[in-house]
Amino acid sequence: MAATLEALNTASPQEAEGLLEGIYEHSPWIAQGALRQRPFRSLAHLKHAMARVVAEAAREAQLALLRAHPELAGKAMVDKALTAESTGEQRSAGLTDCSPEEFAQLQRLNAGYNAKFGFPFILAVRGPRGTGLTRRQIIDTFERRLDNPVDVELAEGLRNVHRIAELRLNDRFGAEPALGNQVWDWQEALAAFSDPGFREKGQLTVTYLTEAHRAAAARIAQDMRDCGFDEVGIDAVGNVVGRYRARTEDARLLLTGSHYDTVRNGGRYDGRLGIFTPMACVRELARTQRRLPFGIEVVAFSEEEGQRYKATFLGSGALNGQFDPAWLEQKDAGGVTMREAMHEAGLPATLEAIAALRRDPARYLGFVEVHIEQGPVLNEIDLPLGIVTSINGGVRYQCEVTGMASHAGTTPMDRRRDAAVAVAELALFIEQRAARDGDSVGTIGMLEVPGGSINVIPGRCRFSLDLRAPNDAQRDALVAEVLAELDAICARRGVHATVEPTMRAAAAPSDRAWQQRWERAVQALGVPLHRMPSGAGHDAMKLHEVMPQAMLFVRGQNGGISHNPLESTTADDMQLAVQAFLGLLTGLAEESP
Repeated sequence: MAATLEALNTASPQEAEGLLEGIYEHSPWIAQGALRQRPFRSLAHLKHAMARVVAEAAREAQLALLRAHPELAGKAMVDKALTAESTGEQRSAGLTDCSPEEFAQLQRLNAGYNAKFGFPFILAVRGPRGTGLTRRQIIDTFERRLDNPVDVELAEGLRNVHRIAELRLNDRFGAEPALGNQVWDWQEALAAFSDPGFREKGQLTVTYLTEAHRAAAARIAQDMRDCGFDEVGIDAVGNVVGRYRARTEDARLLLTGSHYDTVRNGGRYDGRLGIFTPMACVRELARTQRRLPFGIEVVAFSEEEGQRYKATFLGSGALNGQFDPAWLEQKDAGGVTMREAMHEAGLPATLEAIAALRRDPARYLGFVEVHIEQGPVLNEIDLPLGIVTSINGGVRYQCEVTGMASHAGTTPMDRRRDAAVAVAELALFIEQRAARDGDSVGTIGMLEVPGGSINVIPGRCRFSLDLRAPNDAQRDALVAEVLAELDAICARRGVHATVEPTMRAAAAPSDRAWQQRWERAVQALGVPLHRMPSGAGHDAMKLHEVMPQAMLFVRGQNGGISHNPLESTTADDMQLAVQAFLGLLTGLAEESP
């Protein structure tokens, strides 16, 4: 019979420790520390309390916790000396069925890891979905993490200890993240579509209006229909739009969603989590035949990343009436114009059809967006959800420095007009200048010497420029100084620069009332509140220009890394995101007349 929070909250200290026995391997001090915080309002509250006991412990206690865990496919497994929990976990990952070659490889990895770090390699082998990693995934992760610095690996080891404990608590208390599992499964299915050249390598890349992009849109549309949306369609710029009607015809709508395009070789959750979380909510409403005093419009925005064309926020910008007609004549790397790509995708490619997408703000209550954090903060403080207070303002440029290509062996160093070195000097300046603000950031993410050769001084260097800050004044000061420094570098080095702006987005503070709605929904789950700014740009920035907006962040795994195949979150954290969204909907319904 499953344990209950009521029983845990009312049990004697000794009985309560018994209910939590074995959750953290051979470490009863964690349960003892957490139980001082009773009563627990939810299982999420209990998980956080136990994780904070570990976080606040001395380093030696943390190391002892790691060393209390057995090696994967190690001596304890061979000797059948594992705890019941560890035995089941290693068996579920197939580690008890290793081939002789796999077993030998794991022994070598275990020895190398222990020699470097002084504690065993720890991995939650049941994985983010709870259904188990493959032996290949385990070995690949083992090899990758061997390259980590000691402090990074200590944090990763503890994160995996907490994930192991989370899954054990789910088992002990009979908790199943069914809604989170559904969101996970949708995202995994969507990740099957990827652009040529990346798909063959097992990498995820979905850029605007490619075959993979169109297939992803079709899949999202079908998933929306299966959820019970009343209307589903693909609009003139490729946005997938689903509407769930209100109780009355004239009711206003809540707008929500995010983007389904990706960066090249990106992650599976950036943007897409904000599509599938509200879809899961609509699925629950339709399943229970529940209508709200307002309608729900979920938009899977077709383009946010600016990867194929220089048209960032194209999908959400079209809803604001901010589609730039010049975009239609832009060409991708293969010479295909956006207009041609639209025709190939079966879209009208006319300014009239695109202009018709503009939303009337009077028909909408506001815009909310769920997004993976794309950073380490929630991971480091052991919280699954964060309330976004504002989105940093940012600008992007495509730039080129032109110097003089000449022979690398015969041109003296003081006679050179090296375009690449000029850009390198600018990159160092950006690093120093942004750091001076404390919370500004600057990035040269693309750097290319067209037609470069090993024995030729670069005569041209193309590069991107991405500058962001928490408010527009700070951002503009950063931009002005960076561009002035580029001019000074060029004058000093005898080279010339061209700078083409491709995106400018104002900082977007969250609407106070909507932020408070998110806060109440998260508090109702028993999860401590954490408010934080967003350094990344989001579709909410565009909708902010015409209606109130607020965002909810979901914790990322692997140090919170994003725009990377290692981007990940868990079904349990996604479950909480869906529950928070349902709570926001319920609270909003109670406000409505």
